[in-house]
Amino acid sequence: MSKIIPYKTYLGEDEVPKFWYNMRADMKKKPAPLIVPATGKPCTAEDLEPVFCKELVRQELDNDTAQFEIPREIRDFYRMFRPSPLVRAYFLEKALGTPAKIYYKFEGNNTSGSHKLNSAVAQAYYAKAQGLKGVTTETGAGQWGTALSMACSFFGLDCKVFMVKCSYEQKPFRREVMRTYGAEVTPSPSMTTEVGKLINAEHPGTTGSLGCAISEAVETAVKNPGYRYVLGSVLNQVLLHQSIIGLEAHAAFEKLGEYPDVIIGCAGGGSNLGGLIAPFMGEKLRGERDCRIVAVEPASCPSFTRGAYAYDYCDTGRICPLAKMYTIGADYIPSPSHSGGLRFHGMSSTLSELYDQKLMEAVSVKQTDVFAAAVQFARVEGILPAPESSHAIRAAIDEALKCKAEGREETILFGLTGTGYFDLIAYQAFNDGRMEDCEPTDEDIRISLEKLPKVKE
Repeated sequence: MSKIIPYKTYLGEDEVPKFWYNMRADMKKKPAPLIVPATGKPCTAEDLEPVFCKELVRQELDNDTAQFEIPREIRDFYRMFRPSPLVRAYFLEKALGTPAKIYYKFEGNNTSGSHKLNSAVAQAYYAKAQGLKGVTTETGAGQWGTALSMACSFFGLDCKVFMVKCSYEQKPFRREVMRTYGAEVTPSPSMTTEVGKLINAEHPGTTGSLGCAISEAVETAVKNPGYRYVLGSVLNQVLLHQSIIGLEAHAAFEKLGEYPDVIIGCAGGGSNLGGLIAPFMGEKLRGERDCRIVAVEPASCPSFTRGAYAYDYCDTGRICPLAKMYTIGADYIPSPSHSGGLRFHGMSSTLSELYDQKLMEAVSVKQTDVFAAAVQFARVEGILPAPESSHAIRAAIDEALKCKAEGREETILFGLTGTGYFDLIAYQAFNDGRMEDCEPTDEDIRISLEKLPKVKE
């Protein structure tokens, strides 16, 4: 367990964090290591450096260092939009008639429109510092691709984005923002990579998944000298960068003289949730303070609530290392009627271990209920939320109504990861009454999980 360092020391005089916080340093039982599929042995730096930037590999594999200093160039970039506001949702509280206090940490006050820029700028900086020509990545709903495109433009890097095909078609304006920042955007699975051709052959007419797009991005990075692959969620390094969300929120609550009873975050791969809860989970792990932590995932991609805790491929093409995580199988592809992001088949290894230790909870919600919450929030709080964020809004409203029914006061914090102005086709489907709920059957998940790799632990 790490030496206890007060979280207020993580922030500079401008209240922008000077350090990232690594939750793993305070975990007695560490997340399971990434494994090389061919050998069954834990990944080393030498295994990962052909795919990832060297400094990011160091951050990925470090389970013991609590503080990572944020380079000056990254902090200078952060000052454009950080610290982000912690807002009390007075109007939502009034509309619900709840005795609960509801706060949200708003990460949408930047051009990319989401929290993803926190890690994108860090990963682009390390790629530039290594002397690389460019990076490749995948994106689901488009927030990560947008953020990375913006960060690469700032640092003068080439950016190749593989965008999940149904999102590529549903969100043309998100795609155009990426292109405006100079990125090359390809719908995935494509016919430009060998793994893309294989996936298209095995799944004719597929609308894609994050697992498919990851495979194509990794292949492209490995085959092009001067390129590395970067990822917007799931990995330890990404949760590390996103810890600035929670560090700022923690500092704001200290100023208010309050502390959340429950923290709620949307969960796809885990970047937002992991960042939001980081310092609060640290206190929980060290036995200093306690609060409930709730992950909210889509019913259409329920890795926590219906998946297995096992080693699985992070990508559909099975070219990435194996990660132990809650998963519904790398072959699983969400229905194209699924309107938000959060499309990944698995969950962060760090969050999976915390969930397995029962240090956090998880719920799944249907997308029609999610959009009903989004509309309710937009009408009273004045922000059109991203569909991903709206999963957390749904759960926060349900928690506040429970407080009302039980006559109980409670302080609720949820993550508002970004804005939904590029998601208007989904809002249109909801407003027109055409949105459908989509959930995998038990048989769908069983078939997918049958294909999990056999790993001796």
